[in-house]
Amino acid sequence: MLQAPLLGGMVDFAILHNDVAILWTNFRLIIFAAFIGNMIGALMVPWAVSLFTKGIARFDKVGHVPGLIVYALKPASLVKIIKSFRLPTLKSFRGISLKGIPTTFLWLNFFMVSIYCIGVLCSLMAGALVPSFRTTATQLSGIVNGIATILFTLMVDPIAAHITDQAAKGERKEADVRSIVFFIVLGRIFGTLILSQLLFTPGAYYIQNVTLWVRSAFVR
Repeated sequence: MLQAPLLGGMVDFAILHNDVAILWTNFRLIIFAAFIGNMIGALMVPWAVSLFTKGIARFDKVGHVPGLIVYALKPASLVKIIKSFRLPTLKSFRGISLKGIPTTFLWLNFFMVSIYCIGVLCSLMAGALVPSFRTTATQLSGIVNGIATILFTLMVDPIAAHITDQAAKGERKEADVRSIVFFIVLGRIFGTLILSQLLFTPGAYYIQNVTLWVRSAFVR
C-alpha cells in the first residue's frame, strides 16, 4: 500500500522528464532491497515463531482478533514482545537436511518467490516503455504473478502443509518442518538476490510485447 503509489510516481516522473532508462537501475535497487528484507526476515524467524505461538495461545482465550490486537498493544505486552526478541542459534540448524524432503517443490518455491518479487516492477517498467498504454501494462502484472500463484497453489503450499501435518501426527520428525522452513527461507533469499535480477528484464519486455499486442487491437 505504501510502495505502490511511490513506484507509480517514480514511473510518471521518469516519463515526464524523458528519463525512462534510470528506471532500470532504480528497480534493480528495489529488487536488491527485497533481498536485504528477506535476509532480515530470515534472522527474525525464531522471534516470529515465538510471537505467533504466544499469539495463538492468547487468541484461544480472547476469541477474536480485535481483542488480540488490543492485548498486544498494551505497554506490558509490548515490553514482553521486545524482551522475547532472539536471533537464530546454531542449535536451530541441527537436523536440517534434505533427506525425505521433496526437492521439486523447493525449486518451485525458489522460482515462485523470484517471480512475485518482480511482477509489479515488470509491469511498471513495461508501462514506462509504452507510456501511451501504461495503464494497460500495469494491469498485466497478473500474467507474470499468475504463474507464481498457480505454482504456489498447486505445488508449494499443499506440500509444505502436508509435511507439517505429518509432523503434527508424529509421522515425521519435527526436524523435517524446520528443514522445509529453512530451505523455503533460503529460496526467498537467493531467489531475490539472483533469479529476480535475471528475470526482471525479460519479464518487462514480455509484458511490453503483450501490451503492444493489446494496443494493436485498438490502434488502426
